[in-house]
Amino acid sequence: MENRIRILLLTLALTATSGCASLQRLWPWHRHADAQVTAQKADAAADAAAAAAESAPPPTVIEPQVERRKIKVPKIAARNFEIGAKYGEISIESYTTAPVAGVMLDYHITEDFFFEAAAGEADAGQTSFETLGGNIQLLTSEERKFRYYNLSLGYNFLPGEVFQGRSHAMTSVFYMLGGLGAVKFEGDQKFAGNFGAGFQVLPTDWLAIRIEAQDIIFTSDFLGTNRLRNNLAAYLGATVYF
Repeated sequence: MENRIRILLLTLALTATSGCASLQRLWPWHRHADAQVTAQKADAAADAAAAAAESAPPPTVIEPQVERRKIKVPKIAARNFEIGAKYGEISIESYTTAPVAGVMLDYHITEDFFFEAAAGEADAGQTSFETLGGNIQLLTSEERKFRYYNLSLGYNFLPGEVFQGRSHAMTSVFYMLGGLGAVKFEGDQKFAGNFGAGFQVLPTDWLAIRIEAQDIIFTSDFLGTNRLRNNLAAYLGATVYF
């Protein structure tokens, strides 16, 4: 009797075990079906959220209430022309040093380049031959006037500032120039060239002070020898922009 009971219990146990294995083989399919349902629900929720966002009214833009200041724009005059005068000393070759005065008119093409038309006059003294020869006069008073006219191209470089104390600064610039012209001297008019350099300071936006040195070159055969003559001049001048 006991053996029959044991056989029955073993049979029931084997039947239950085989059933669990069958359920385990079927369980992954149930999990896959549940995942598909979850994904479909998530897609439906995303579509509903997108539709609600499209149908919602746009956000309100807040306009800042800023009080605008009235600004007066300064009118800066374009002063491209410069006119002035200069005075200094000129060493005329074969003559004594003499005072020289001149005028100039500049036109500034850009901040760096400018044209300058200049003219000047000096009264030459006696030649070395006249000085050594005693009372010999080779030239009249009119023929001793040294007059020059030239047109030059100038270039501004090394712009900077000159400080007057701690609270005031003046604009400054170095410049070079060179050009061609004519010299009327010793009873004749000669073709001449000129080149030089200078330093300019602007105390205001319309006034400039210049220190300048130039060499005026021409050929002359006045004393019997045709040679190149250099005439060095140094100036102090002032110009006005307009």
